[in-house]
Amino acid sequence: MRRKTLMETLKEGHIPEALKKAAADEGMEVERMAEEIAAGRAVFPHGLARGVRKPCVIGGGTRVKVNANIGTSADYPDIADELRKLEAAVEAGADAVMDLSTGGDLGKVRMAIANRSPVPLGTVPIYEAGIRAQQDKGSIVAMDEEDMFAVIEDHCASGVDFITVHCGVTMSVLEVLRANPRVAGIVSRGGAFLAGWILHHERENPLFEKFDRLLEIARRYEVTLSLGDGLRPGCIEDASDPAQLAELVVLGGLVKRCREAGVQCMVEGPGHVPLHQVEANVKMAKALTGGAPFYVLGPLVTDVAAGHDHVAAAIGGALAALAGADFLCYVTPREHLGLPTAEDVREGVIITRIAAHAADLARGIPGAREWDLEMSRARKALDWETQLSLALDKEKAESLFRDRQVQGETACTMCGDFCAMRFISRYLGTGEMGTC
Repeated sequence: MRRKTLMETLKEGHIPEALKKAAADEGMEVERMAEEIAAGRAVFPHGLARGVRKPCVIGGGTRVKVNANIGTSADYPDIADELRKLEAAVEAGADAVMDLSTGGDLGKVRMAIANRSPVPLGTVPIYEAGIRAQQDKGSIVAMDEEDMFAVIEDHCASGVDFITVHCGVTMSVLEVLRANPRVAGIVSRGGAFLAGWILHHERENPLFEKFDRLLEIARRYEVTLSLGDGLRPGCIEDASDPAQLAELVVLGGLVKRCREAGVQCMVEGPGHVPLHQVEANVKMAKALTGGAPFYVLGPLVTDVAAGHDHVAAAIGGALAALAGADFLCYVTPREHLGLPTAEDVREGVIITRIAAHAADLARGIPGAREWDLEMSRARKALDWETQLSLALDKEKAESLFRDRQVQGETACTMCGDFCAMRFISRYLGTGEMGTC
């Protein structure tokens, strides 16, 4: 007799302690949270093979969550560097991390991160399957079906909480792409690996064709499937094109199969989308996937912000989250330019958290308005220590303030004696203007 999945257990009214902790941290009724997960509108990435010390729920009316991608490359394979990035991401407030390693001993990197990460951990197993095939067989497309599923099971068994699987890259979707050429083509690494495999072998994607096998592995280890967007647009010109939409339709069908199997899943969204298309992209994804949690990379709203792509992504992320996206994958200042450093990771997490909080504030998520109101009251009172303690990025706020502070001054050096709030309080008497 097979073990019941979390979704099945929740439908029977049994709530695990880890989920109760997540609900308490969120300030949300655990029964409502359980209902959202059981319905497939939220996920609780919490694999059986590893204990997550800081669990979180994504979707279902919870606050918008932030993911940080880390991982080695062939040019920078040092595990110690990735552990420093992990530490930077968690300290900056990331809710989850993904190991996207492609260099060095991939298994050792993954296990080192899994052993250290207090937050949910995701991976993209097809990277390792393709890289192993290139090393052992001479080509990425030399991997076979068994290679793919063996790596997937290895990742799930090693303590991963969610995996990106590009099941929507199918023969029919690639025909749509062929009929509608793009400027940037395929920019998803996993999507490119599988598209190349399909075209080389003239065979259907095994992750789509044998989706039931994938479900069985995910169910056994209670790993959440993140249905990857292998055909996501990689530039503004390609946004919302026929190939992107064709893949999304396929993913919508796979979401239904996940729910029927009791497997948690979320759906990944586009990377480059102009401002006026962000809302439509999110609402379309939600409609086609039955309200599954939506995980977006940015999206970046312009292609010309190299060096500042984290800002372009935060703009798009705030709009996407306001429209209903649940999970924002950060972008660092080094996006499109190179492998990020620990400081890049920190900066990417902070600015993405700002986007997430801005959306939470607009969506009326409990606690968001109260946080801003407390900051406003501290500013009115010229209470600098409280302001610094409430800042989303306390470290940077304190550094900037101390660097330009004048000893004995109670106003900032921007206004000094001409501080508007201090000036007008003399005439209003109580100094309570602006409080509630």
